[in-house]
Amino acid sequence: MFHFDDSGPIYTQLADQLEELIFTGVFQAGDQVPSTTQVSRELHVNPATVLKGMNRLVDDGLLEKRRGRGMFVTKDARQQIMSKRKQHFYDDYIQSVVTEAQKLGLTEEHLIELIKRGYQDDNNAH
Repeated sequence: MFHFDDSGPIYTQLADQLEELIFTGVFQAGDQVPSTTQVSRELHVNPATVLKGMNRLVDDGLLEKRRGRGMFVTKDARQQIMSKRKQHFYDDYIQSVVTEAQKLGLTEEHLIELIKRGYQDDNNAH
């Protein structure tokens, strides 16, 4: 379920991958996620590292701790992830596309037409 590489700290990769599992519906609102002990044993990762990653998701409001029962996906976790990703999409892609389009002298209308063409090409490919 989890795979780690050298791209960053393990706790960050764990949090990112667990967030992705929530986003894609593997874990849904109200679902209990595997315990830190279970994840630690299965992945041979220090329990403190696992807890640090999970606590990041608690801090982000995606998981909630229930004393003596474990950690559970919050009811609006997927929507929070969606909102965050939409903002990142705008920041990481849209702004740079608009900047490049302006450098190329493309009008807003032409850029919109190019985006529509991209959607049409994608729909025709399926």
